[in-house]
Parts: sequence; structure tokens; C-alpha cells
Amino acid sequence: MAKKPELDDFRIPFFDEGKKGSAFKLSEFDPGGKPFSAGSKQSDRELLLELGTKLDAQQERLHAQRRQRVLLVLQGMDTSGKDGTVRGVFHEVDPLGLRIVPFKAPTPAEAAHDFLWRVHAQAPAAGELTIFNRSHYEDVLVPVVLGELDNAQRERRYRHIRHFEAMLADSGTTIIKCMLHISKDEQRERLQARIDDPTKHWKFDVSDLDARKLWDKYQDAYADALAATSTDYAPWYVIPANSKTHRNVMVAQLLVRTMESLKLEFPPPKDSLKGVIVE
Repeated sequence: MAKKPELDDFRIPFFDEGKKGSAFKLSEFDPGGKPFSAGSKQSDRELLLELGTKLDAQQERLHAQRRQRVLLVLQGMDTSGKDGTVRGVFHEVDPLGLRIVPFKAPTPAEAAHDFLWRVHAQAPAAGELTIFNRSHYEDVLVPVVLGELDNAQRERRYRHIRHFEAMLADSGTTIIKCMLHISKDEQRERLQARIDDPTKHWKFDVSDLDARKLWDKYQDAYADALAATSTDYAPWYVIPANSKTHRNVMVAQLLVRTMESLKLEFPPPKDSLKGVIVE
């Protein structure tokens, strides 16, 4: 009998200082796979509703407690579904204590500082669940593919990221990083759908086609970055994302498992409120 897939089967091996080069390739993961699907789109939606209710309960405790922090990092090629993941996974979650940070190209002021300067300012506060829609990883993807960083600069940025995330973890932040993995054919269909539907033209940028021409280079850059920055305190997971419902279910399962492991509780009752009657 085939082994039932587990979430950790999709976790990137932890970085090993003594090992050079990528320990894996993204092609090892099937973007069209649905290992955590409930069987159909409708079943997945029902499962997502159940997971969303659990996630809401955990996030309420996190926000009430105001001690711990959770950071979800979403990365992926254009059209991989970062926005859709946020909508689908957090549909049932109270927005109180939930914050979404979309990262775009650095402004002139941001570019004048080190590449992590703008990122640190957006890290979750106590009691927050923060979602990075794109992140500091853009700074070890785009400039690498475009040849703007040499190998020494790239490795230095990987090291800075590991140290930055270690500092966040040491300060009470639980980090989950998800690579939304789609196929080149699936991306073509999604880009074409944006072109064919006038109501989706706002989502389309001609530069998306330029990036698509560099597909293989981006796949290699992702593999290198993930292998160099997947750690026990900030692990990377590859999420098969050709199926949108499966993608959402898997990310929700990861979040629920992680937050339940934090053993979050509501603050203890206040003795001063015992016997108080509101007139």
C-alpha cells in the first residue's frame, strides 16, 4: 500500500552549511498533484471551510494573548495564486489581528537602504498573524535571474536572510514559508485568461511575459534560494498549486497544524471582574 502523503514530505531539506548547491529541483514536485485534496473541488471547499473555522479559533487566541507572532510567506511565479490563497485560506478568519503585506518593487527610499530594511518594518507585532504576499525573497530571485548579483553577493544575501529569520524566531515569531508551485502550461492558461477577460486586464502586465521567457532561470533561482534558506526555524514547503482548491487546503492545513502546536490559550480571567454586573 502506498504511503499516505504527509505535509513534511513537501518540506525542503534544512540548509546544510557544509553542502554546496541546491539539494533539490522544483521539477521533483508535481505542480498538478493533489495529495491533500478531499476528492473534488466541492469537497475541498467544504474541507477549507472546516479548516478556516479552526484557523479563526487559533488566530483569536493569538490576538487575545498578544505574546506570540506568526508570519506566513507566500512566494511563487506570476499567476501562482498568492492573492487567491489569501482570499481562500483566510475567508473565515476575523480580520482583527490579521495583516496582509504586499511587496512590490522597492521605492527609491527603500532601495537606498539594505534590502531587509523595508521588510523588518513589516514583521508581525505581538498577537499578529501577518501574510507576506511576495517578500524579501524577491531580492534573491529577480536580481539573480537578471544577472545583477554575482555569486558572492547572492550567498551573502542568503546568509542575511537566515540570520534575519533566526532573529525573528528568537523573538517569538513562528515562520511558515510556502512556494506556490505551478507548471509553465498552467501559467500560460492563467495569463491568457487575464488577456481574454477585460475585467482582468488590471491584473496583467506586459512584464509578466518577459519573466515567462526566463522560466527555467527562475525555477533554478527558486531552487537555490529555497535550499539555502529552509531551516528548522523557518522551513520552506512546496505547495502543488495547479489546483486552486488543493493549494488553499494544503496551506490551511499547514497553518492550522503550526498554530495548534503553539498551544495558544486565552488570557486568564480577571479576578477584578468577578461578580461585576452591568447596570
